[in-house]
Amino acid sequence: MARQDYISNMEEWEKGFHFFHELNVRFGEIDGFGHVNNTNIFIYMEEARIALFKELGLMRSWGARDSEEIPVVADLQCDYLAQIMYDEKLKVYVKINEAGSSSIDLHYLGINEENKPVFTGRGAIVQISRESGRPLKWSETLKKQLENFSQKAHI
Repeated sequence: MARQDYISNMEEWEKGFHFFHELNVRFGEIDGFGHVNNTNIFIYMEEARIALFKELGLMRSWGARDSEEIPVVADLQCDYLAQIMYDEKLKVYVKINEAGSSSIDLHYLGINEENKPVFTGRGAIVQISRESGRPLKWSETLKKQLENFSQKAHI
């Protein structure tokens, strides 16, 4: 397995995950070779990220039309570890690796039915002002909530 620069020790890194989103690979997500098209992994990470944000209550404010704050993806990367085939069931784990003043660094781990890693990933989400497009700092309450969530019990 190739070593990703955001993972120093795979076993230790995997222990840091506790939140996951389950999904089934749909027929429309496979390519001519019979496995998941590489771009769909980013959609799987998005689904897990949104599920996490809902769990944290962030989507209520971010999703409101009159909300000043909105999340944007600043960067996103994926490392493919194994093929994923049609109708496989996946658990897409997501964790808050680090919370900055207006951003969070998220890490992702895709696990198949055999409990084997099929992809890893990371990305930064920045909270910005809908009006100005400039970063908006987390409230102290939310920053504590993000930090507490990242320290929950592990799998």
